[in-house]
Amino acid sequence: MNEEIKKLEGLNLNNGITIGQGVTFVGSISARGKAFINGQVTGEVTVEDLQVGQYGIIKGNIKSIKMDIHGQVHDDVSCADHVLVHSTGLVNGNLIYGELEIHKGGRVTGSMVHGNKPPNSR
Repeated sequence: MNEEIKKLEGLNLNNGITIGQGVTFVGSISARGKAFINGQVTGEVTVEDLQVGQYGIIKGNIKSIKMDIHGQVHDDVSCADHVLVHSTGLVNGNLIYGELEIHKGGRVTGSMVHGNKPPNSR
């Protein structure tokens, strides 16, 4: 838990959003900056830098430039640059990525396509 708090404190949330643990959000999120998701989101997420905390779950289409996944993402995922799936992370669905890094224990299920088309994040 202290690790999650340190990450939150280190984020520059200008033009960004945070969905904390225990929060449920249904709808679309679009931000030019960072999004830190440690709660549950159902809907489209379009951001430049997506960080999903250990307790974060996203169910819906995701478009970003960078992703750092400790929790779960489900559905169509498009990341123009770098996807990092940590040991507790799960990507379940169709993944389009520029670079993919998976730590031991991290999981990616579904289809994976290497591509470098930037998402429509604006």
